[in-house]
Amino acid sequence: MIWAPLPPMSSGQLVLVSLLAFLPIVLNLWAIWHSFTRVFPTPAEKMAWFGAAVFIPVLGGLAYLLFGRKRGKKPL
Repeated sequence: MIWAPLPPMSSGQLVLVSLLAFLPIVLNLWAIWHSFTRVFPTPAEKMAWFGAAVFIPVLGGLAYLLFGRKRGKKPL
C-alpha cells in the first residue's frame, strides 16, 4: 500500500489536516486564475507566471503570490 491509513483523529484535528492539505491546492488554483485574467507588461511574462503555477505547483503559486501578483494589472 502506498498510503498508510490515518490514525484516529478528533474532528478538530481532521479539519486542521484537511486545511493544511488543501491550502496549497487553493493557492495554486488562485494563482493560475489570477495570472490568466490579468494584463502583464509582455505576453511572455504572463505565460511565464501561468506556466510556473501550472508546472511547478506549490512553489510556482507561492512565487506568483509574492512577486507576480502586483505586476499584473486589471484589464480595461
